Amino acid sequence: MIKRRIFSRVVELLGQSPAVALMGPRQVGKTTLALEIARQQASVYLDLEKPRDLARVSDFGLFHSENRDKLIILDEIQRLPGLFAELRGLIDQERRRGRKAGQFLFLGSASIELLQQSSETLAGRIAYIELHPFDVQETAASENDVDNSRTFNRLWLRGGFPESYLAVDDGVSLDWRHNFIRTYLERDIPQLGPRVPAETLRRFWTMLAHNQSSMLNASNLARGLGISGQSVTRYLDLMVDLLLLRRLQPWVSNTGKRLVRSPKVYIRDSGITHALLGIEAMDDLLGHPVAGGSWEGFVIENILMAASPRTQGYFYRSAGGAEIDLVLEFKPGKRWAIEVKRSSAPVLSKGFHAGCNDVNAEKCFIVYPGRETYSVSKNTQAISLNALLSLFP
Repeated sequence: MIKRRIFSRVVELLGQSPAVALMGPRQVGKTTLALEIARQQASVYLDLEKPRDLARVSDFGLFHSENRDKLIILDEIQRLPGLFAELRGLIDQERRRGRKAGQFLFLGSASIELLQQSSETLAGRIAYIELHPFDVQETAASENDVDNSRTFNRLWLRGGFPESYLAVDDGVSLDWRHNFIRTYLERDIPQLGPRVPAETLRRFWTMLAHNQSSMLNASNLARGLGISGQSVTRYLDLMVDLLLLRRLQPWVSNTGKRLVRSPKVYIRDSGITHALLGIEAMDDLLGHPVAGGSWEGFVIENILMAASPRTQGYFYRSAGGAEIDLVLEFKPGKRWAIEVKRSSAPVLSKGFHAGCNDVNAEKCFIVYPGRETYSVSKNTQAISLNALLSLFP
């Protein structure tokens, strides 16, 4: 399954910008999407992890001159950190020839590293887009699941990586995710980041899975791993950069109240969370202590994937007990407050109502597993995840 919405957006950006960077974790479908684009226009595709393809761009100026009228697609662009400085001159050269768009498509698995390399040299010449795993809207639509329950539970359990979600059964899906984790720990992270013992990083990742959707407590993690707090921060930064973790920052304003300022940390893909904890089937998940935190992380990640890139996401918590799982800020002064509950008959706490007042939320919602939308209080609706996403501006 190709993500048609992202496919169309990449094609649109290639018609507007000289270069487009498509970022996302490994195995999320970047290459499949890029090859589909390549089939529709004159293109040359290189996988920079292959020695033969890497050798072809050793003299990039020569390679470009031989392929200057094609779309040049470079996969795993972070393998050539020095290339961006040369690209600026080549893009400007093509502009003088009259070719203002559609010169390069870059695929990368390390978001911040890629951004830092390109933004310093290609300002005004490159557009960015992130490719996410499958989400609830596209899986339900693709499988014609009328009530969304079957695909919803499957997506929550297995996560959205295509090969995991589409596996023939839960056991095969879990095996794929275990191999995915092992590959990252033993090959990808050592190549892309600082030298970190694979076993230490696995324990770190697993501890985060046990604490899915919790606020970051670096001291507790450091004690559990026998490392320093600085190392915890370094590991966290690395995995956020690799698009494996999400660090949700607290909403802070001059409310006159003491606010929690530590971020919350989520493993972005629920299937990876479950694999780290050895959860294979839905019955295992529903009986596991992490079920609530996993559900919260799953819902929040789907919301943030569906939101406009300009939308900012936060959580809110005050020392007095006011709390909101997710604050969406679409623009200054336009905020939605969202609480996530796994109960089919959700009940809101006073803390949520207080938090809605503190952040001056325009709309308030409680996302729950049911299908009906109804009022819980004067200003708050209970709503399904799919229905909420359909309301996005």
